[in-house]
Order: sequence, then structure tokens, then C-alpha cells
Amino acid sequence: MQVNDGTFGNKGLSHEDLQEASEGHQVDGEGSPRRDGDVIKTTPKRQEWSRPLDFIMLCVAYAIGLGNIWRFPYLCYRNGGGVFLIPYIVSALLAGIPCFMMEVALGQFMKQGGIGMWNIAPLFRGIGFSSLVLVFYSNIHYALILSWAVYYLVESFTTGELSWASCGHTWNTLSCQEQVGCLNSSAGAIGPALHMSNTTCNKTNGSVEPVSPVVEFWERNVLQASGGLSEIGSVSWKMLLCLLATWIIIYLCLWKGIRLTEKVVYFTAMFPYLVLFVLFVRSVTLPGASVGIMYYLKPDWSKLGHPRIWMDASTQIFYSYALGFAALGTLGSYNSFHTNCYRHSLTLAIINSSTSFFGGFLVFSVLGFMAQEQGLHISEVATSGPGLAFIAYPKAVALMPLAPLWAALFFLMLVMLGLDSQFVCVEAFITAFTDLLPEKPHYFLRRQSILALYCAFNFLLMICFVTKGGIYIFQLLDSYAVSGVPLLWQIFWECIIVAWVYGGERFMSDMTLMIGYRPVFILKWCWAAFTPLLCLRFKELNRPVIGAHVEEYKRQMESACVHLNGGDSEKGILLVGMPHPLRAEQS
Repeated sequence: MQVNDGTFGNKGLSHEDLQEASEGHQVDGEGSPRRDGDVIKTTPKRQEWSRPLDFIMLCVAYAIGLGNIWRFPYLCYRNGGGVFLIPYIVSALLAGIPCFMMEVALGQFMKQGGIGMWNIAPLFRGIGFSSLVLVFYSNIHYALILSWAVYYLVESFTTGELSWASCGHTWNTLSCQEQVGCLNSSAGAIGPALHMSNTTCNKTNGSVEPVSPVVEFWERNVLQASGGLSEIGSVSWKMLLCLLATWIIIYLCLWKGIRLTEKVVYFTAMFPYLVLFVLFVRSVTLPGASVGIMYYLKPDWSKLGHPRIWMDASTQIFYSYALGFAALGTLGSYNSFHTNCYRHSLTLAIINSSTSFFGGFLVFSVLGFMAQEQGLHISEVATSGPGLAFIAYPKAVALMPLAPLWAALFFLMLVMLGLDSQFVCVEAFITAFTDLLPEKPHYFLRRQSILALYCAFNFLLMICFVTKGGIYIFQLLDSYAVSGVPLLWQIFWECIIVAWVYGGERFMSDMTLMIGYRPVFILKWCWAAFTPLLCLRFKELNRPVIGAHVEEYKRQMESACVHLNGGDSEKGILLVGMPHPLRAEQS
């Protein structure tokens, strides 16, 4: 069905033209109106969510992920406690929520995935392909973290002592020590005492500092890290099996399309909230929990004027809302044309930020308990990223009664949170690709076949990540492929295309057509000015890329490799925080 074969000049289609096209769509039932430059066409009938709640649940599952649990609380603590909420809320209102609405509304209006929705400005269609590159790297990135969480989950199913709670295993060195002298007397009554490697307590083997068994479990058993990126080493077969299981689960949950995904996600999205609440109740009743919560919320007003707090707040909003990865547009494309995406986006943003804030109480009550039991200051155990998920929290649960139960619940929650985000990211990639195919493609180009090939290809590609040098490849990918400058440039150009190329006022009219009333006027100013300026980050984007980034990478590698020489002269490598939602930002 062709509504108009001509163009309507530089000002684009009028609201009346679009209304007429929309009414024709409703009568004929062939598809929905979309723009191809200045030509308005209709697309073939597209699958839609069974009910609006399905869209909300998928967005909750996608946007609420690991970064909400292990990054936001640490940033809040590091940037003045409760004071951090001021720049966080300002950034959410002026950048996060407007961009969230923009991506969802654009996908809903165009009825296309991450590439096709940018047909609003055909000359800039490449922004859709760049978002797919980010999604591709993100899928690899998340799958590796999921495989770590799956391995910890399997190790949690034991009736005895947790594997990371004691020494004496094949991966432990002579430096491993379970108990150190700086522990409070109550620690023995709680459970096996664990050691933080930065303390100045008892030492073994003369001058060698003792190492916690949980650190050696992570470094020497899970990662089996080599001396550097140049030493790839052999494949860890147990991690390879966990990686294979991860991709099989992803395929089985997506192979039937959105009809199966929208059913699975009701469990994967809601179950983490149940676990989060159970763990919260348990954690706030632990000794020392109030101390941790106090450090989480205690306001330090002097930091409000520091530029870093505003930068941390804005980047956390972008990461937490999962902007720039084409997934929100893909989810929006399955909405009916008149779904109130404006109201839904605002609701989802509130849920996202509230989950981050609530997760902080769980994290810091546990860290407060661990600090008290080990006689440490809270600042010595406060961390984020994999250091929190795979070192700090396992160390804490080993101190609790019924440690395997709490460990299993925590890692099950991590697996569910990760799978949710992974489902949507993979769906975004597959949808964008299949939108480019003819209506009735060859059997080998049908959705199920493409999904199977994509999952198999990613699994084979990721074998290098489960080698002894895989963690260094992960760090490189994490620093320069799925975060930082690439993501900020992506969001920057999305706003420029919508606000200045397509026209902010024009897009506001499109949203009015879909939802039935005009959105608040400040949205177009956020797209046109505030968000692009926030994304520029002049300090990073105006410096030379070649050389500067090489120096950054060298500094990161130096800070990420702490050699702990054991009595047998073997080297243990402690991998500390890594940037982005998956690791702490470098201070």
C-alpha cells in the first residue's frame, strides 16, 4: 500500500498527512505508516506484543541489569553518598529519559529494528549499523560474564563448605590463608573467616602477604589468568562448558520469536526482584549492616561542585538505561502504533533508577557486615564490578550461616539479570538483520536459522575468552568497544539526527500522532542541546586517539596486574576493577 509516491518538500509531511496515513492503516490492516526520507509508506504487518504489559516487562528485563546492582551503589558511595542523587536525577530528567523516549518512539513509529528505524534520514542510516556493532560486542561481553555467574552458581550447590571458602584445593598456593589476626572475635562464631588481600595482618612464608581463598578461587580457578595479553594459553574446559550452556539457553528462549520471549521474561524479569528482596531482608539484619548503609547514604556536600560527580552521574544514566544499543527501538517496533510509549518510558525510567537505589542497600549492608567481621574500614571493602560480584560478595556469604543457600540465590539473581539483557540484545541484532531480508526469504535465511548461526558463531568466536589470557581480551573489549567514547558518540549522533536532521518539532508531531497528545516541549531541547553536549565529554573526544588510548591501556594493564609471589615462586594475578557498568571506574 503506497500512501503517497511524492515528497512534501523540506518541511516534511504534515500532521494531517500522517493522520490520513494512520487512518488508512487502520482501515486496510496491511501495515503501519513509516517514513522513508520524505516519502510515507506502509510496512507489511509486523508481529506485536500480545498486551502492553509485555513491552514493559521486556524493557524492565533489558534495562535493569548487572550495572544496577554492582555499579550504582559504589558510585553513590564514592561521590558523596546521598548527594550523588542530585546530579543523577538531573541527568536522568534532561538526558536519560528523553533519549529513552526517543529510541522507543522511533522504533514504534517506523515499525523497524535498529537499522530500518533510521530511514527517517537515509543519509545517516549508518548510525543503525554502528548500533549493531555495539550490540554485537555487547552480546559477547555479557555472555562471558554470564558464564562466570553460571560457574559460581553450579559451585554453590553443595551441602558442605563452599569451594572458595577454604584453602587446600588444587588451585591454591602456599600464600593462601583462611584466617588472619585482624578479625573480630565474633567472626569465628559466624563462619570461616576470610582475608582481604590489602590488609596488613598475619603473613605467611616470611614476607609474603597472605591471600584469601576467594581471591585465589577467582584468579586461579575461574580465570586461570596468565601473565598478560601476549600469553593466551590453553582453554579452560569447564568455563567453555558454561559458555556453551549460556548460548544454548539464549537460543532456546528466542528461537520462537517474541511470542516465546514475552512468556519467558515474566519469570526472568520478576524472579530477580524476589531474590533481591529476600537478600535485602537477610542483609539488613547482619551485624554491621547499619554502618555500611550509613556510608552509602551519608551526604558529603563538598563533592557536589566537583565535575567528576556530574560525569559519573551522566555516564551511569546512559549505561543503566541501556541507550544506544538499538534494543529499545527494537522493542518499540513491536508495539501497536498508538501505544503510549511516552508514559511507558517514564514509568520504566522510574523503575530502573529505583532498582539501582534499592540495590545499594543490599550491597552496602553486606559490605558493612564484611568490614566489621574482618576489622576493616568500609572503604577497604567497598568496590564495584566483577570485584563485587565474584570476590566481595562470595567472601561475605562465606561468613554467613547457610552460606551455600545465600550464594546460590545471589548468583541465580545475577544469571537472571544477565539473561534478561542478553535476550533483548540478541533479539535486537537478529531483528535488525531480518528486517533487511525479503518478506519470504530462503529457508536458510529464516529467523530460526539466522539465530542458530549467530549463537554458534558467537560461541566459537568466544573460545579465546575462556583461555588463560581471555580476561585481558575482555578488558580490552570492555574499555574500547561497549563503553566510553563509542557509546557516547552513538548517543550524540542519534540526538543530532533526530533533532537537527529530521527535526525535533517534526518528531514531536509524530509522537503526538501516536499517543494522542503532545509531549512536554522540553524534550526537543534535550535532544537538540543538552544531551549532545553531555555526550561530547570534551576532555576525551578532543584529544588524539592514537597514542593516548595506547597509554591508557598500558596504565590499565599495570593497575590490573598485581603479582603475588607464593612460596613456590608461582605468580598469582589479582585482577582489580574494570571500567563501565561491569567494573569500577578508574579514579
